[in-house]
Amino acid sequence: MDMYADVILPLPLAQEFTYRLSKECAHQVTIGSRVVVPFGRKKYYTGLVVKVYDRYEGTLDLKPVYQVLDSHPIVLPYQISFWRWIASYYMCGIGDVLKAALPSGLKIESETWIELNEDFKEEVRLSSEEHQLLDLLAVKPKQRVSQIESQWSSTQLFKVLEQLIDKKAIHLREELQNNYQPKRETYVALSKPWQLEHQLEFLCDELKRAPKQQEMLMKYLEISEFFRMKEPGKVTRRELIEATNSSTSVCKALVDKGVFILQEIEVGRLNEEDVEVEAFYDLNSFQQQAYNQILETLKNKDTCLLHGVTSSGKTEIYIHLIQKALDEGKQILYLLPEIALTTQITRRLHRVFGNQLGVYHSKCSDTERVEIWKKQLSTNPYQVILGVRSSIFLPFQNLGLIIIDEEHETTYKQQEPAPRYHARNSALFLGTMLKAKTILGTATPAVETWYNASIGKYGLVKLNERYKEIQLPEVIPVDIQELHRKKRMIGQFSPILLNEIEEALQNKEQVILFQNRRGFAPMLECKTCGWVPKCEHCDVSLTYHKGLRQLTCHYCGSVYPIPFQCPACEEKDLRYKGFGTEKVEDEVRQLFPEVPVARMDLDTTRNRNAYEQILADFEQGKTQILIGTQMVSKGLDFDHVRVVGILNADTMLNYPDFRSYERAFQLMAQVSGRAGRKGKRGRVILQTRNIEHPIINQVILNDYDGMVKDQLNERKLFHYPPFHRLIYIYLRHQNESLVRKMAQYFANELYQVFGSRVLGPDNPPVGRVQRFYIQKIIVKIEADSSIKQAMTLLHQIEKSLSKDIQFRSIRIHYDVDPM
Repeated sequence: MDMYADVILPLPLAQEFTYRLSKECAHQVTIGSRVVVPFGRKKYYTGLVVKVYDRYEGTLDLKPVYQVLDSHPIVLPYQISFWRWIASYYMCGIGDVLKAALPSGLKIESETWIELNEDFKEEVRLSSEEHQLLDLLAVKPKQRVSQIESQWSSTQLFKVLEQLIDKKAIHLREELQNNYQPKRETYVALSKPWQLEHQLEFLCDELKRAPKQQEMLMKYLEISEFFRMKEPGKVTRRELIEATNSSTSVCKALVDKGVFILQEIEVGRLNEEDVEVEAFYDLNSFQQQAYNQILETLKNKDTCLLHGVTSSGKTEIYIHLIQKALDEGKQILYLLPEIALTTQITRRLHRVFGNQLGVYHSKCSDTERVEIWKKQLSTNPYQVILGVRSSIFLPFQNLGLIIIDEEHETTYKQQEPAPRYHARNSALFLGTMLKAKTILGTATPAVETWYNASIGKYGLVKLNERYKEIQLPEVIPVDIQELHRKKRMIGQFSPILLNEIEEALQNKEQVILFQNRRGFAPMLECKTCGWVPKCEHCDVSLTYHKGLRQLTCHYCGSVYPIPFQCPACEEKDLRYKGFGTEKVEDEVRQLFPEVPVARMDLDTTRNRNAYEQILADFEQGKTQILIGTQMVSKGLDFDHVRVVGILNADTMLNYPDFRSYERAFQLMAQVSGRAGRKGKRGRVILQTRNIEHPIINQVILNDYDGMVKDQLNERKLFHYPPFHRLIYIYLRHQNESLVRKMAQYFANELYQVFGSRVLGPDNPPVGRVQRFYIQKIIVKIEADSSIKQAMTLLHQIEKSLSKDIQFRSIRIHYDVDPM
């Protein structure tokens, strides 16, 4: 009897695809296992089996499964249901979710290779482009298409390939590429004939004429504790060669003589060494009270918000909650918004939980991510996973507790590519699905989270005292508008900020300077005519990076040389406008030449170790001034920071978004919280041109309640979350008039269904990115209305418009609950 399988492919497609199972592989396939399947004319992809059955009622001639990769499922049944919910709620394809969820090493796909036909004779005249491609293949007759693309100057590559295939000059073929290779180690063992003591004595005498070989044998006996153990310990060839300071040829000689046997054994890349664990810190009375309240709250509610001021010791409460869950035999997922944060917390949790802790984030190599995934499916999984948003996709066999630290952070929301999920909201759904309890922790809750706690949907526990009852830092506002007018500013620094920095440095204390913009200057401008260099592919000005000596587009990554004169008026008076972290670093080094300074932004933390090195140096006092973007605001804990400088609060307040005041308060309150965490009270110098702004006053007073009350009143009045849900619709195309036309049609259809709940179409703040023009439509849906029904209507309108042939090439995506 024929068998069939429904398969999800890692492509931006909403549907599943049915394949035929041969008799040989039918018994091997299970739901949640991977299969390699053909798709399209020649490509092969790794798909995930989600259904197996014996009756196919369709009429299509089905393709067979090419290869079964797993004898056991690598995805658990609940994960498939979870992925389907994400695809449905965030309005994307299930294939998008599969691609985001599985590590790349678990996704085998074919790659196209070009081969030169050795028998080809040029009977017809070839174009210069065809000759150019054949010249590349003459050097290396077999190359990947991706390799050719990187060397090819023409945009017509695929057209040229088709022409050469028709002329039989080249062949194309597909080869499966497996990105994951298990790590193997070569181990040395003593051959059985030599394991008897008298035989071993004879062997040692025989090897006297080969002293290097004799030394290696003796070292093996020592390391393996051969005479003291019933079963000798395992010894790797590498450690044996290093211990004897010899070469592989010595080891090979012993293998050739039958003394040693070599064994290739698969070993993990994960650190499995035993770690000596420490006892927990005792909770103080305020922490203990909060801990007890959380336990009491979780008896009746699945979710609890822990609203604790900065440096109140929320992490210690989390550690006690984790231990309680471990005692109950449960697994724990601990989410953090930034990789930078994992460095400090990993050390703390490792000291307490040892090898029960696994760390999962994008700076882990792909092979490490594969091995963590596989370990979570084994009989000995990590009991505690610490990670960023992608950790919600890991398989958990018995998840009992989810902790979402700094739950207000916007980095929990995936922006590009799909699925554009929010890890906090998805984790809440995951907790409900698996009957796990969820803790939301922060000093500055998201307005929606606060609202849900205030109406009783979540439990609420407050922690208003800092650890050791240290006072919150004193926030001192500085009117830089007036100081600029009086010419009293030194670069980006007010006199009071410079005085505070000098005093802190004299007392061997540390300083954090916050500017939420990287690069040296956000734009270059001609003083004569006002010309500003812009990206060729995006509607955005270029940022000047002094260290790289180039102008960079922060949207598409394109780089440009710095012009020596204005191309519009040919004047040479070009000036940099505004400032970023690189310029702040430059000025600090000039003002304090003897002081060690570090900068922490996207440009200085490209690799995995950069985060750790910058933070370790600052923690150990090797760096005295740390300059950074929002990375320095998120939950970092330093003992000796006494001064925090917020160099320009206005850039946060003036952003055209309904959340800008909320975000500005959160960022300023969080970065302020880095000061004075141990010992005496810290100081925050808040520089602004708008000193009367209500948010500035709320930051000074740490008046979160006042801020959230104002925001809720405004949002209720203007129909924004939490009273309404938002769906942003983005349309993209390289033809501006066409994308505007479809956006208007789309909006007209929406108006007929949703009426005044629709805003737009309009240009977003950046109206063109990577040559694609963008139109944006906003749909507002009442919180108590069916969002599922609204989504269905949106899909129907999109499907109807896509029938028009002129609109088929327009890309449409949805952003549900945008940030």
